[in-house]
Order: sequence, then C-alpha cells, then structure tokens
Amino acid sequence: MPLHPAIERVTARIAGRSSKLRSDYLARMDAAREAGPARRELSCGNLAHGFAASGIDKPMLRDGAGGNIGIVTAYNDMLSAHQPMEQYPSLIRMAARNAGGSAQVAGGVPAMCDGVTQGRAGMELSLFSRDAIALATAVSLSHDMFDAVLCLGVCDKIVPGLLIGALSYGHLPTLFVPAGPMPSGIPNKQKAEVRQRYALGQATREELLEAEAASYHSAGTCTFYGTANSNQMLMEVMGLHMPGSAFVPPNTPLRDALTVAAAEQALRITALGNGYRPLARTVDEKAIVNAMAGLAATGGSTNHALHLVAIARAAGIVIDWTDLDEVSRATPLLARVYPNGSADVNHFEAAGGLGLVINELLDAGLLHEDIACVHGGNLRQQAKQPWLEDGLKLGWRDAPARPLDDAVVRTAAAPFDSEGGLRCLQGNLGRAVAKISAVAPEFRRHEAPARIFESQDALLAAFKAGELDKRDGFDGDFIAVVRGQGPRANGMPELHKLTPTLAALQDRGQRVALLTDGRMSGASGKVLAAIHVTPEAADAGALAKLREGDMIRIDADAGTMDALVDAAEWNARDAVKPALAGNRTGHGRELFGLMRKQVGSAEQGACSLFIDEDAA
Repeated sequence: MPLHPAIERVTARIAGRSSKLRSDYLARMDAAREAGPARRELSCGNLAHGFAASGIDKPMLRDGAGGNIGIVTAYNDMLSAHQPMEQYPSLIRMAARNAGGSAQVAGGVPAMCDGVTQGRAGMELSLFSRDAIALATAVSLSHDMFDAVLCLGVCDKIVPGLLIGALSYGHLPTLFVPAGPMPSGIPNKQKAEVRQRYALGQATREELLEAEAASYHSAGTCTFYGTANSNQMLMEVMGLHMPGSAFVPPNTPLRDALTVAAAEQALRITALGNGYRPLARTVDEKAIVNAMAGLAATGGSTNHALHLVAIARAAGIVIDWTDLDEVSRATPLLARVYPNGSADVNHFEAAGGLGLVINELLDAGLLHEDIACVHGGNLRQQAKQPWLEDGLKLGWRDAPARPLDDAVVRTAAAPFDSEGGLRCLQGNLGRAVAKISAVAPEFRRHEAPARIFESQDALLAAFKAGELDKRDGFDGDFIAVVRGQGPRANGMPELHKLTPTLAALQDRGQRVALLTDGRMSGASGKVLAAIHVTPEAADAGALAKLREGDMIRIDADAGTMDALVDAAEWNARDAVKPALAGNRTGHGRELFGLMRKQVGSAEQGACSLFIDEDAA
C-alpha cells in the first residue's frame, strides 16, 4: 500500500527541517560505536571496578567475549505498574547467561505515580521528573560497560525519560520491557460517576475510596487508556518492544517469556554481530511519524504532544504541533478505550488490540512499515501477537483480521471517526492542543465569558461556594481560564482534579470549557479543553492579558481559539504576572528552580535538557 499523502508530506517536512540536527546526531552516534565491547578499552582499574561484584559473570566481563546488557530499571513497589519488575533483573541475567552473554543493573531511575500526586504539590515535579529520568538514564549508561540496553519502565514520564536518556547512547541497541496491565476492576464509567457525585457532595469519602480501590486494585498498569498505556502503544509502533508485548498481563508465563526474549534479542543485535540495530537508527523520522499516527488512531494521551517533541529532539529530529494536527486529521479513529469509550485496555487487547490496529493503519498507508524494529524485522511483523505453544515455547501468530468487538476496535474502512481528534488550536491567545475524540460534536465549539482562576484549587473553591451555578444574570455558561500553570511557572502540573467538577457542570446543562497553559491527565475526557497554551502566562503569554468576563471562542473543529476583545484594547493591555512565590519551595520544588528557569515552551516539549552552550 502506498503511503497516505499526508504521512508522506509530514515525514518529508520533518526530515527537511531536521536535516542538520539529525546528521550531527547520527555522526556522534557513529563515532561512539566501537569495534568491540567498550569495556575492552577501560583501564585495568576501571574494568576491575566494573566486574568486582559480578559473581559467575566475572570471567566473561573480564575477557570481553560476550555481550553485556545494561539494565536501566524504574522499579519501585509503590507504583503498581512497576512493582512486577522486581524480579526482572534476575530473569534477564539468567537469560543473558544462557545466550552466552551477561547483564548488569546499570542504574535505577525515579518513577513517580501521577495517580498519587494528582492535585498535590508533588505534581509540580511530575513533568520535570521526565528530564530527571533522562539524566539518570545517561548517568547509568556512562560506565562504558555495555553492548545493549534494556529499559524497564511503563508509566507516564518514565518511558519518555528513559528513551530520551537512552538516545544519548544511541549507538547501543535498546529494547523496552514493560510489565503489562492489572486485571480489569470496576468499569471506568462507574468510577467516573462516583467521582462526579463526590464532586457534587452526593457521595461520601468512603464511597469514593471504595470505588477507587476497586479500580486500582492490583499489580500492573492502570487499565484506562491514559499516558502509561499510550506509552506502550508508542513503543510498539516505533518498533521498540518485542512484538505484542504491550498489554500482556504481569506475573504470567507469557510475560516472563517475553522478558527473556527481550534479553536474548538485545544480545543478537549488538555491534558484536551481524544484526546490529542501534537505537539511533530505530528512532528516526518514520518512527516518530508512526508514533503520531498511532496516537491519533487510538485516541491516546495529550501528554504526548509534549513527550514526542522531546523524544524527537533527543534523536536530532524537530517536530511541532502542526505536524501532529496534520497526521491526526488524516488518521481515522480505530479504538474506543476509556476515557474515549467504556472499554479498558484488557478489553481492547481481547478485541484485536494493537496488532489489528497496526495492520489496519499499514494497509491504509498511515504507518511506515520499513522501520528498523528491534526484533529484527519490520512493522508488519511487529503486529503479530505472542503466545506460548503447548504452554511452553514462545511464538508469534497473526493478529485477528477483523475486530472481535466493534464497539471497542474498528477497521480503517469503518472507523469510529474519520480522524483521530488531536488538534492544534491557534489564534490571538497563542497555540494549544485539544483532544476531541471523547468530546461530543455539539461541545467542540464554545463561545462564552471568561472566568479567571490562578489555580485549580481556586476554581474548585468557587464551585463549592456556588459561584459557578446558574443564577439571575448568569446563564451558567463560561470558559474556565486556569493560568500560571505552564512549565516556567510551576512545572506544568496535570489539572485532573478539575475533570469531575467540569464534567458535573456540563452534565447538569451548563456549557463549559477549559483554557489553560497547564496539562490535563491522559484520562481526561468529555469536556472541551484547550491545554498546553503557549506562550504561557508566566512568559507574558496572552492568557495573562485576559480579564474576567472577556468573551472567548474556542472552536476545535476549525482549530482556533481567540479572545473576542477589541484589537486596540487587547494590544494596549499589560500582561498580569502570575504570583508564583508559593510554588517555589516545599516538596522538593526548591531543587527544580534550574529546570523552571531553563525549560522550553510546551510546543518545544516543555523540556529543560536541550540548550546551545555556545550561544551568547
């Protein structure tokens, strides 16, 4: 199938825009490649330190005969998605020995849970934790002891951070090893209903806790299609997993077999043999465009409008939201997974899953098939599903050719929608991102007066005080402007605590929308939200010029967002500087001042890592 014109056009545009940066990056990675294990070049003292505690692996590491895998792990046992990884290093070491190599834990990286920090001060560290993870990954790999890398991680900032860090060692082959989703709990719709009743004061804290505990109830990834599970989709369509690894449950024979297979494959594709597949060549312009198309087709998390930009930049590739918008408009929506539907990722996988979606997109010319997948083949082979023959031997078979439940997954010929629903909005308020795959068509355009809030807590306080209720002189319709939430202001926290409140207002007949320079959770859904607004208010962006009662129009279908204020008055207004003293200290925030000062804009990935040190 020939490529779709939009995919071809966007890929070519990205390649042209990135030519110099990408060629410089690849030249650095080529120069870093060694003829044999880099540890052979270490001094005797350096090398002895490197294998001192390696036990039975010491002779191989000393002689440099076989490949050595560096494991970068994000394990901790508070984060349910990462708890199953506790025993992975032992399993990987065993698999490496059996394959004639070795493996060492190169380092650990932090892994915070957004579900725990939502609405808390710790959430202001969340996005910057991605950059901290990238730094920790680079430090982990800095010992020159490794021929390949296995990255153990699943959740929101962890996978992007691991990938950004690993790309700085892009001459090494790198595979990502996930843990899989927890079993399905109570239906997500039921959980959301309890949350909305609690926001309205109609449910007790005990009722809410019972619903949350019945949803998040076991080891494994949360089963809604938020950022963590969107990460797993990206690793598949970019060719960074063993095929079909994303949604295999933890603590099962099949999951362990896939982990063993990842270790074996890592050793096959090192520079020591003929199957060399360095990360720098796997993550190219085609893989990045595949990620955009996969995100659109599955209704993935808006957080990847930030993460993908930063990942691409780490590989010497420059993308922007116009690229994402164009790919999304060309890509049909093939999945309905909560919050874009009622099913969870386990239902999605059972209905045909990513294997079916990848094949459908390939057949429609919406994915690049010829990417250098880490398993050694192309993306068509990535679409195969793993299984255990006779319950013992790992193999792969074709994914279902047709959906097994067309309420959850569809073909490209009969999609849920003709486009993916990730939009770039622009106008006199700047540029922003909106996700409309879960927003009903009648709510995708909204014109109403602004209600200005300097924090999500201020909006919630107004709601609890009845200030947002319909009354004489106020029909209840408004656009909530929550500003001073961008990366330079306070680290760009998710404002997910607003979701039940805004959804409750909409359900009782008020027309509402959100406009913010902050983020929303990957689990956010049915209320129109223009997010990641750039320039942000703390950088004298247009949100800082808005005043209470200003008329605003957000039109996601048209891709516009504007303050309907007389041009002369608008141009004469001063930007209101956010009061941010309270966001500078406490909960470790004082340690992240350098990142707040250095961070790029949301459309640049809200990343603090990439600067020109030679610039004046």
